[in-house]
Amino acid sequence: MTYPTGTAALALEIAQAEIGTVEEGDNLTKYGKFTKADGLPWCGSFCNWVLAQAGVKVHSIVSTAVGAHKFKETSRWSETPAIGDLAFMDFPHDGVDRISHVGIVAAIDGKTIVTIEGNTSGSGDQRNGGMVMVKSRTIGKEVVGFGRPKYVPYKGDYPIIEVEAPKKSILKKEKK
Repeated sequence: MTYPTGTAALALEIAQAEIGTVEEGDNLTKYGKFTKADGLPWCGSFCNWVLAQAGVKVHSIVSTAVGAHKFKETSRWSETPAIGDLAFMDFPHDGVDRISHVGIVAAIDGKTIVTIEGNTSGSGDQRNGGMVMVKSRTIGKEVVGFGRPKYVPYKGDYPIIEVEAPKKSILKKEKK
């Protein structure tokens, strides 16, 4: 199914098709080439690329801290998520005390959101992990706020995007 141009639904469909994409070499991706930032951490480049493919104009978020600040400056910042928002993250205890990662909100369940993120990993580096993945994140823990792109209004269905349950936690439960 293809959703209308400029909608959050189309952005999610495009992002979903990228799940599993892995960088080539050190931070080398089509997303980085698109933003002229190849070789740099690419979570923001991924979001910029997805939104551009969906026909949504947004400022550069290659630098996640600067990108978040720009959303605040333009009154497009929110503490409450909407589908398609950009979730900005600052991971506690990672040695980088600022916004350092971003993903696209795909689902919301109270304080837990499902995101599609570029340059993350399963259990390794969450903000420079080398792969496009679906993640579950917590508002008020690592998620500090949301940038809201100017999407075209849309009142239809959205792609269903779910986090795969990690196999380790299932094994632990069986052993108890």
